[in-house]
Amino acid sequence: MEFDNALEVPLPPDEAWKVLLDIQRIANCIPGAELTEVVDAQTYKGRVAVRIGPVAMSLAGQARLEVVDSSNYKARVKAQGADPKGRGSADSVIDFRLEPAGTGTRGWSHSDVKLAGSIAQYGRGSGMIQSVASQLIAQFGSALKAQIEQSRSQPPAAVEANPPPAKPVSGLALIARALWDSIVRLFRYPPKP
Repeated sequence: MEFDNALEVPLPPDEAWKVLLDIQRIANCIPGAELTEVVDAQTYKGRVAVRIGPVAMSLAGQARLEVVDSSNYKARVKAQGADPKGRGSADSVIDFRLEPAGTGTRGWSHSDVKLAGSIAQYGRGSGMIQSVASQLIAQFGSALKAQIEQSRSQPPAAVEANPPPAKPVSGLALIARALWDSIVRLFRYPPKP
C-alpha cells in the first residue's frame, strides 16, 4: 500500500535537513522505536514496539538511507523489519523531501509499505494504515519540535545525555482514531451514485 504524509519542522530547510538526517538524534522521537546499532553512516538497526490492546508486537530490523540528495533536500530510506516470534514482517520504501514553509520547513513523505503475516491482518484497510501512519508522523513531529525547543534552551551535551526513552505505541488508541478518521472521511466524501 502507498500513502503520503506531511510534517512541519520549526527550522529553516538547511538546519531541518541536518536534524532529520541525524538518525541517532531523532530515533527517540519515533513512537515506539529504539535504535540498537549504527552499522555505518547510512545503515541503522533497531526495534519498533506496538501494543494493540493486550497484544504486544515488536519488529526488529534495519533502515538504510539509499539516496541522499542534500542539494535538493531529498532522500530515500529502505526499511525492513520482522517480528522475532514470526508473527509478521514489514518492508517499506520511504521517499521524503523538504521545502521552505514560512520561517520553517515542510517535509513530505511518500511510503510504499508491504506487510506480511499477522501484521497484514491489521492493515487490510489501507485507509486505516494511512490514518495510523499520519498519527505516528504527527507524534514524531511533536516529539521532534519538543526536542528542538529543548536543544535551543539547553547546551547540546545536556540534550544528548538525557534522551527521552522510547515508548510503545498504543495501538488501541491509534486504531480508534483511525476508525474515527474513516467515518469522518465517509461522511465528508459520500460515495458517488
